[in-house]
Amino acid sequence: MGSELQGNMVDDGAREILCGRLVNGGRRFRTRDFECGRRFMPIQILGLLLLLASWAGAVTQEPTIDTRYKDPKQPMNTRIKSLVAQMTLKEKIGQMAQIDRVEATPEIMREFSIGSIISAAGSTPHQDHRATPEQWVDMVNEYQNGSLSSRLGIPMLYAIDSVHGHNSLYKATLFPHNVGLGATRDPELVKRIGAATAVETRATGIPYAFSPCIAVCRDPRWGRCYESYSEDHKIVEQMTDIILGLQGEPPSNSMKGVPYIGGKDKVVACAKHFVGDGGTIHGIDENNTLTDWKGMLNIHMPGYYHSIIKGVSTIMVSYSSWNGVKMHSNRNLITQFLKTTLKFRGFVISDWQGVDRMTYPWGSNYSISLLTAINAGVDMVMVPPNHTEFLRILTSHVNNKLIPMSRIDDAVKRILRVKFSMGLFDSPLADYSLIDQIGRQTHKDLAREAVRKSLVLLKNGKDVKNHMLPLPKKTSKILVAGTHANNLGLQCGGWTITWQGLNTNNLTTGT
Repeated sequence: MGSELQGNMVDDGAREILCGRLVNGGRRFRTRDFECGRRFMPIQILGLLLLLASWAGAVTQEPTIDTRYKDPKQPMNTRIKSLVAQMTLKEKIGQMAQIDRVEATPEIMREFSIGSIISAAGSTPHQDHRATPEQWVDMVNEYQNGSLSSRLGIPMLYAIDSVHGHNSLYKATLFPHNVGLGATRDPELVKRIGAATAVETRATGIPYAFSPCIAVCRDPRWGRCYESYSEDHKIVEQMTDIILGLQGEPPSNSMKGVPYIGGKDKVVACAKHFVGDGGTIHGIDENNTLTDWKGMLNIHMPGYYHSIIKGVSTIMVSYSSWNGVKMHSNRNLITQFLKTTLKFRGFVISDWQGVDRMTYPWGSNYSISLLTAINAGVDMVMVPPNHTEFLRILTSHVNNKLIPMSRIDDAVKRILRVKFSMGLFDSPLADYSLIDQIGRQTHKDLAREAVRKSLVLLKNGKDVKNHMLPLPKKTSKILVAGTHANNLGLQCGGWTITWQGLNTNNLTTGT
């Protein structure tokens, strides 16, 4: 064949291109230099074609992924740096989003590398409040598999409000609310309740619980006062021992402020709501707390010192304001005091649509609110129901240099630190191995003990010689009266299956 190659080695598309005017090594080839119709080509043209194909392949080839972040033998900081260095802006911002379960799909988790999912109160598998633990595990794993199939395979963190037991799960063990637990004055009891809550929550595949609420309720008119351990900050400080039950006890040589999660039967805890949510004027929810710096430090902040010392992994920002400044915008408290002075190394998360509620009407200036909150130090944002708006606007702010990349990297590193600390990269999928821990008798006995210790005698009659209590053992009849007397839903209160509970005996099981 000499200098010609059989034309069937070159496809028709390539031949169509080559039958124009091409440059190779400075020489122009024209159609008369080869026979297009006879399907023959000069060897120089084939060389050019191979060069072009090689160049095109090099352009489209994915860069090699440094897999050190997947190696559990590597130091945590090495894993974090290795991963962050390879992440695109889109992947970083995706990690900063927590989306609602109802809005999530495995495809969305993969496409946007979403950092976290929340099951809002009442949001259960198949919207069935009696969903089984196995159905919970399967649902969480379905979303997780979507995350693991993304380019870097960063696992998502599934979150739920387990505030008095795994209260979204049908037949889970429920414990008294914080107002009752504070009345026990028993930190050791509360720590055991934390451990029981953790294992029952983890049994359904969920590794992140929005607990404890360490608000110091200063006005009983506040509708969420039942979520506060006490109006006395010293009692609230003691009750932060629940974190040691939820997460496990950090080793004695662990650094202050670094997140700690001690195994597959523990959960990521969340101290909330930072800060002063229990001190709003007239007890109006999400309102303004009026106090000076000394009052803030002495009453509302001590619970956070103690939580950080005990290794709490996340802190949630309050809807409320302090002296007229929205907490979601308060850089002095979030970045300067919490992260710098108190050396908190976990991540800061917004409350549900907390960024939207920085303005009234809610969401009326979302772009500015998001800019302000991220620059203030919020690392992860609850963004229901529109995650696409969050991703688009935050990307725009970074590209326009309104939010520095250093702030994005700080947020992502904090989120990843929590995920690495709990071993999520090494064991991202849940199984059924802990399901037998749900509602076990020892947990029911613990709940009964908590109820017994939380009972408060307000007054024992005027006759000091003839007390009403304790009741005589031979008492024949006791009248239990009132709307709550035989109503399981009202006895359980809020955060039970649904956000505010239900007036019914069919809500869950119990006595």
